[in-house]
Amino acid sequence: MIELDANNIEVHLRARGWCAPDTFLRAEPLTGGVSNVVFRVDTTAGQFILKQSRPQLRTRDTWFSDICRIYREQEVMEALSPFFQPDAVPRVLFVDRENYAFAMSQAPEGARVWKEQLLAGEIDPALGAHAGRFLGRMHQCTADNRDRFSSFDDVTIYDQLRIDPFYRRIQERRPEVAAAVKPILQDMLYRKEALCHGDYTPKNMLVHQTGFTLVDYETAHWGDPTMDLGLCLAHLVLKAVRRPNDAAALFDLIRAFLKAYASEATLRPADELERRGAAHLGVLLLARIDGTSPVDYLPEDEKRDRVRRLGRAILLDGLREWDAILAWLQAELKPDKTDA
Repeated sequence: MIELDANNIEVHLRARGWCAPDTFLRAEPLTGGVSNVVFRVDTTAGQFILKQSRPQLRTRDTWFSDICRIYREQEVMEALSPFFQPDAVPRVLFVDRENYAFAMSQAPEGARVWKEQLLAGEIDPALGAHAGRFLGRMHQCTADNRDRFSSFDDVTIYDQLRIDPFYRRIQERRPEVAAAVKPILQDMLYRKEALCHGDYTPKNMLVHQTGFTLVDYETAHWGDPTMDLGLCLAHLVLKAVRRPNDAAALFDLIRAFLKAYASEATLRPADELERRGAAHLGVLLLARIDGTSPVDYLPEDEKRDRVRRLGRAILLDGLREWDAILAWLQAELKPDKTDA
């Protein structure tokens, strides 16, 4: 495999026929992820994104993953894009399987990462509703088209990038919840209901005028969709813990997300999806504090302990309804002017 970098990418693009000699302008490396090398390529004909797998992830703990995950990402995007409006799912433009890379369309001009907006206190419940509606539609349309998506049932990459560093690591590092995590993990591996994105979080949503573009499908698989529900809500809850003064607005956003999700996802009874998603929320809150890849925006011990308490309350005390979870968190959070 040729590892692409700023010194060889232009030559590689030309050799593959992706860029004519007189059209290349520049290739800018993009930051934010931990598992791949990503470039924004500018040509006289337009822009596109080039992505290549790397075996070792850039995390505090040593973490490896099969570079064939790039194939899963490419194939899921190609299967999913016909079910959504243009720009919602990137279009695959070129594929270089020999070098574990592909090129895809760029999000519309001016797109911003939703995570950055939330951390800056830019909270729009309409975006929460859009995210919930998109997720519900993805789960429902893939459940309704089982023949097209059930072939993505290999969970090797999902195990490497989510089960092992999140679920199993929490069983190791938080032994008080290990027994409670076990049936959640077993149930997740057993269920084959719809496409699970596996990384449905604000960092993978590029917000623009028509909604957002969802990226990073390398952990996508045919399985338990409620993991997506728990993971996205975990990140929204973490933002509320980070910014207590914005908690009320974030709670409104979360409620808008849940209402919109329920309006689209009817593959299982709503109360069942809520209960299962809440169970994943408990595990994933702990995973983003004590797992292989903790979030970088909660350095304060007090806030990290607050997340741990909520995770334990969900897993050990049977907190499984979203309203009860938000009420628990609301009681914990107090306005803090230093977070404004």
